[in-house]
Amino acid sequence: MLDIQRGRVTRTCDGVCRRDFLRVGTLGLLGLSISDWLAMQARGEVQPAKAKSVIQLWMGGGPPHLDTFDPKPEAGNDYCGPLKNPIATNVPGVRICELLPLLAKQADKYTILRGFTHSDFGHETATYTVTTGAMPMPDLVYPSMGSVVSLKKGYEAGYRGELPPYITLTWPLGRFSDSGFLGSKHKTFATFGDPNSKDFRVQGMMPPGGVAEKRVQERRTLLQSVDAFARRAEHLVDDLHANQERAYGVILGDAKKAFDLSREKNDLRERYGRNAFGQSCLLARRLAERGVPFITINMGGWDTHTDNFGAMKNLLPVLDRGFATLLDDLAQRGLLASTLVFWYGEFGRTPKISWEAPWNGGRHHYPLASSCVVAGGGFRGGMALGASDDKGEHVKDRPVYPWDLTASIYKLLGIEPTERLPHPQGCVAYVTPLASGSLPSGGLLREIM
Repeated sequence: MLDIQRGRVTRTCDGVCRRDFLRVGTLGLLGLSISDWLAMQARGEVQPAKAKSVIQLWMGGGPPHLDTFDPKPEAGNDYCGPLKNPIATNVPGVRICELLPLLAKQADKYTILRGFTHSDFGHETATYTVTTGAMPMPDLVYPSMGSVVSLKKGYEAGYRGELPPYITLTWPLGRFSDSGFLGSKHKTFATFGDPNSKDFRVQGMMPPGGVAEKRVQERRTLLQSVDAFARRAEHLVDDLHANQERAYGVILGDAKKAFDLSREKNDLRERYGRNAFGQSCLLARRLAERGVPFITINMGGWDTHTDNFGAMKNLLPVLDRGFATLLDDLAQRGLLASTLVFWYGEFGRTPKISWEAPWNGGRHHYPLASSCVVAGGGFRGGMALGASDDKGEHVKDRPVYPWDLTASIYKLLGIEPTERLPHPQGCVAYVTPLASGSLPSGGLLREIM
């Protein structure tokens, strides 16, 4: 990447650090020149943030696009297998898998991106690429979207919630350091546990070692009195005190009530599905209600190298109930317009089925064509945007790269994709590396924004 600094050309870190710069060329992720962008601002065409919260539905392992949101029954049995009867949705002309009947009734609320694509076949590196919107580089480890949102919409940006600004339900995604060069303070807060269990307890939100809440309050009072003599070092103590107050607020205050699903009606809990994913979707809605900026739900089990269709019979009904009810519940409460929901995994699965042993009807890693679903938060629903070819092997129309998606989500959150991110060594890094103009791009998802 090249920049002009005070009359000389320097490399950024994908090269060398520098402070003042003028970008050479155009803003690739926007498909606009700088002058175009400034003109749009002057005309009032640059819109303020529409999304206040994001719910990321992460399908760890890679969900098969042909068995979910891009069915291809006409391709024949070697491609569609037993799932050869896709169903119509409530959007004319859009069909999805027959095992997703509830989502078929909510299709007016979401858009399917059928041209989602990249070139990384490995779980670890593909997870990094998709969740950060950056290609792996040896000298610059990018933060995930959740960590960037934690920086831009969290405590340093005026967030005052008692709950952490970036929460994962329930297990961290793993495979990479999600906060990258932003550091540990922007890592996700993972709850662990099973929210469908009557014994569900959020790690770190219960008094330690079975200590009663009264004892915790007594300790808090004692600590406050001990702190009093240290006020001469206010610039240090104030930061410490703020963190202590957040911690006690979580343990003693209203924050932990967000995770108490006994406050919800049983029939609604049943609608979401009495399983870890369904109840995580319900928790996510409760967290969005409380203004948490970024929530991830981690649903694993999609690495279906063997017996893909046996796995689909188990996974898809669970996905269908949780995802469909989340969209409907958010809409009923007037929250969908300000809550951006998106569904995907690190890649799709091979369109052609491996019937032979030992795979016995399995599908393998396949990033060249897959599907992503977006809803709410400024995204229009009721569309299938882009297309794969007749066998689902290649993108035929309207490619969407991971960095196109992340840049679009950032825009709807009011985060400029071309903004600088702080780097501990002062290296030049942007909210999305598309600012370099060096990556292939289909552009922002303007068609649905």
